[in-house]
Amino acid sequence: MRNIRFVNLIQRLNTLNYKNSSAILKQTNLLRVNTKAVFSNSNGQSRQYSSSSQGKFDFSRASIYTLFGASIAGGITIFMLNSDNRLASVKAHTQEKVEQSEPKLEEEIVSEPTEKQPGNETPNEASEQSQESNSSLEQTKPVSTEEAVPTEGELRAAKLDEEKFLPEIPSHAQYLIVGGGTAAMAAFKAIRANDPTARILVVTEEDYKPYMRPPLSKDLWMTDDDELIKQLKFKQYNGNERSLFFLEDEFYVQPKYLNEQENGGVAILTGKRVEQIDVQNKTVKLNNNWEVAFDKCLIATGGRPRNLPVFEKSWEKIKNRVTLFRNIEDFKKLYSIAKEGKTIAIVGGGFLGSELACALGHVSKKFGGKVIQVFPESGILGKILPEYLSEWTTSKVRKEGVTVIPNASINKAQLNDEKVELGLQATKDNGPHANWLMADHVVVAVGLEPNVELAQKSGFETDPKFGGYLVNAELQARNNIWVAGDAACFFDIKLGRRRVEHHDHAVVSGRLAGENMTGAAKPYWHQSMFWSDLGPKIGFEAIGLIDSSLQTVGLFAKAEEVDTPKAQVQESNESLRSEIKDTQLPEGGQTSELKAPKSMDEYGKGVILYLKNETIVGVLTWNVFKRIAIARQLIQSQEKVTNFAEMAKLFRINATGLEGDSSN
Repeated sequence: MRNIRFVNLIQRLNTLNYKNSSAILKQTNLLRVNTKAVFSNSNGQSRQYSSSSQGKFDFSRASIYTLFGASIAGGITIFMLNSDNRLASVKAHTQEKVEQSEPKLEEEIVSEPTEKQPGNETPNEASEQSQESNSSLEQTKPVSTEEAVPTEGELRAAKLDEEKFLPEIPSHAQYLIVGGGTAAMAAFKAIRANDPTARILVVTEEDYKPYMRPPLSKDLWMTDDDELIKQLKFKQYNGNERSLFFLEDEFYVQPKYLNEQENGGVAILTGKRVEQIDVQNKTVKLNNNWEVAFDKCLIATGGRPRNLPVFEKSWEKIKNRVTLFRNIEDFKKLYSIAKEGKTIAIVGGGFLGSELACALGHVSKKFGGKVIQVFPESGILGKILPEYLSEWTTSKVRKEGVTVIPNASINKAQLNDEKVELGLQATKDNGPHANWLMADHVVVAVGLEPNVELAQKSGFETDPKFGGYLVNAELQARNNIWVAGDAACFFDIKLGRRRVEHHDHAVVSGRLAGENMTGAAKPYWHQSMFWSDLGPKIGFEAIGLIDSSLQTVGLFAKAEEVDTPKAQVQESNESLRSEIKDTQLPEGGQTSELKAPKSMDEYGKGVILYLKNETIVGVLTWNVFKRIAIARQLIQSQEKVTNFAEMAKLFRINATGLEGDSSN
């Protein structure tokens, strides 16, 4: 049984990758032998065995105990030799030892001492003969020529011996995903759906398994139960509790056991970063110098928050009071500051900045404190909403308790009595009256940059205008390498080359990339949608080119209580809005005469059409939900629109107001 366990141990050692041995040796002080193994022979001497040696060699029991002792001490030092030659040598040598031992045992059983005439032996000889006879009998009793069947305990011990020498990081992954966000989650679910026995390794820099990012700026802040928040759970508007994580921990396997799973699985390697991809040899190098080979790879690295030069160049004490909001740790930090009733300044008037302003405004009502939002545009969401609607939204956010400072940028940052003092510079004539504002903490929310650090080291092409990895219609960057999510710059057959940074795009592109990794070869033609909620009463969904510099036409009606994000979640039980498959065109009601709105209340709900040459290229539904499929059809038809009253019917809006502008 000892020989069986010994051979299993050697086989396990030979499954490890030789290149990874140097990484392990660097992390332990147990041995320093530069990829040469030092073994002790039976005489207490030591000799070296290198990977180039072809000879046979002996492992003593002391050597095995030394290896197990090293593992128990907390640092398993594993070094690789040439696996094929070495394993063959070990097996042959072990078999030879067994064959040699069996004749000796048989000889001991059948052999008898030389007969002497009775009475001729001396007393000493008689005593020695008696002792030898007893010893021989003791040795022959338990000996059996049949191989003993290992017990359950012995098999369990042998398995534990093997597991001790499994590397924490597998040396090979059938499918490797770089990045652990929404696109990665959608990809590995698609891979498993098409290849049920797939073995997938996900490498992420974060210390968490894949989770939803939208609730970090929405639902978590609206949850009034601190215990739930500590567990990274939130309450939806309908009162149902939900975890921030896409899947339970039980869904995943540990990375070290990934290749041991008969039916495959998904393993998440947290806290590690891929430094380089060797496209030709299909390997990646991690930040701990470990190398992982792969068959197919997906890059889903997402984006990183942009910073402002004024903060990048500031002192460390100021940097410690600035958050580039993106992940769970950022939420925890900002939430703890908000609970202390501090003054928080948000720089940015886009999606994230405006969502956080409303969220922090809600929290400030409970814990006190002050929320200030500063941005260079004339109103909130000024880059995507028509000016009149941006102004209406700004007034609504102010009612949430947020101090809004439009038409201003930050040009200075300094410490003043442990507070951050921000210098304001007017971007328009009607800029801020004050030159400075004081805050305990600053949140910078001015957009994302795609994570393309691997491009230069690994030889990938990026787009100079939009950023991101250039991919073909199948989201493929190179042979056996795909890109999905925020980091992918793809060609839209209707709107040209684009890069999108929204949840729905991450889901759809990740899913398609996963399908293509299993051989689907599908082109990416999907028009992804996006959405944003400014608290429980204002929400919108959009698709296509949404740019306030385009010509726009707005169709509006007075909102009812059901026309809010809160009512939408209560109806659908889903706070994450994505693709709606219902593509039937609704039957419209009676057409109303369109007139300009008489009051701001009439902007309660509606639809904004974004036009190029009288053709719809983008649609934004304002407090109108589940109409993205209709909007997608309008964009794909590329028909020129003249009857806007018919458009109102399509979106089930009994429109009473028409707004438009002629900007190009």
